[in-house]
Amino acid sequence: MKVKLILIGGGGHCKSCIDVIEQSGEYKIEGILDKKENIGRYVLSYKVVGSDEQIEELAKENFTFLITVGQIERAEIRSNLYARLISLNASIATIISPRAYISQHAVVGQGSIIMHDALVNTGAAIGENCIINSKALIEHDAVIEDHCHISTAAVVNGGVKVKSRSFFGSNAVSKEGASTSKGAFIKAGSLFFGENNG
Repeated sequence: MKVKLILIGGGGHCKSCIDVIEQSGEYKIEGILDKKENIGRYVLSYKVVGSDEQIEELAKENFTFLITVGQIERAEIRSNLYARLISLNASIATIISPRAYISQHAVVGQGSIIMHDALVNTGAAIGENCIINSKALIEHDAVIEDHCHISTAAVVNGGVKVKSRSFFGSNAVSKEGASTSKGAFIKAGSLFFGENNG
């Protein structure tokens, strides 16, 4: 029996998440929570059934949740929603695309989504409520702390630490062993050599 899933956030990132969820085959999407003005609309074939105001009610009904709000400049929306779910003792999904590779020697935290063609290598650790986007490479022994977004085709090399609430842009590449500050914004296409202010 498939797990009944509620998605929180109905924008573009939600569409990408839906495709991964459908491919995984483990969940049945029961609806989406979004802004009140979007209630009744559809994202792909799934209805916006309510707003954030319904989270408490749905948590009591034993639905499982996934935060499908995107994250670029700031992590606050995603992290606040995650804290709210934790405070309700809600069930939170961890989604891994069947097209991703996760080493058996890597760990992936609760609430994270690993998208199509991502690669998480041996000894890597992905925190809670993270987005590891399509074709991202997380190399050996890298640490991605909570509430981070590693964007499309980014390369996080061996031993790198991406600290909490950070964004690592599309096609950005890190030097091995580098570390970001908390809440860092690494521009798309950049070469990242490390920060010392975190």
